[in-house]
Amino acid sequence: MPDAPAPRARYRGLTARDIALIGMFAALLAVLSMPFAIPVGPVPITLQTLGVMLAPSLLGAKRGTLAVLTFLALTLAGLPLLPGGRGGLAPFIGPTGGYLLAWVLGALVIGLLAQRMVPRYRFWAGFGINILGGIGVVYLIGVPWSAVVLGDDMIATALAAYVFLPGDLVKAALAAAIATAVYRAYPIPPAGTKVPASSPEAA
Repeated sequence: MPDAPAPRARYRGLTARDIALIGMFAALLAVLSMPFAIPVGPVPITLQTLGVMLAPSLLGAKRGTLAVLTFLALTLAGLPLLPGGRGGLAPFIGPTGGYLLAWVLGALVIGLLAQRMVPRYRFWAGFGINILGGIGVVYLIGVPWSAVVLGDDMIATALAAYVFLPGDLVKAALAAAIATAVYRAYPIPPAGTKVPASSPEAA
């Protein structure tokens, strides 16, 4: 008798598909940066946090966080991917540094919580997760960092950050709406899980 085919193994590392998705969302972060930047004091308003919320919502904690890390690594290497064509070390030690570093933890939180809903991703739950990780975590680290670097009062810096809140809430809702639509059409398995047999990629 011929040997039975071996069961499809779980991915232990990153596949070519994973790497492509990570690169695509890292590029999305770059696209959402400079063209939409609105200067508001030392921390400009951009659509980057939309990408920070969307990547882990769609890709899960591992790939979503790696997409953010890839973008930050390219920026640290000197590529002018931040508003105003900035790159290198300076943005990471300036007033925006806390927000940039907080993106990593925020993406991880969003990804870990969002992938628990897969494949039944729901808008309101996703919206809440985006607020927690994409706003709560980011502000919790970014605001104190900015206050220390600028030598400002913590309360004054926190109050000044409220100018970003309405836009971030809109981005949290938009990311949840996009993720809801994508999961309804085509769930994207988190990294480390096998593609379901019903998926076109399993054929």
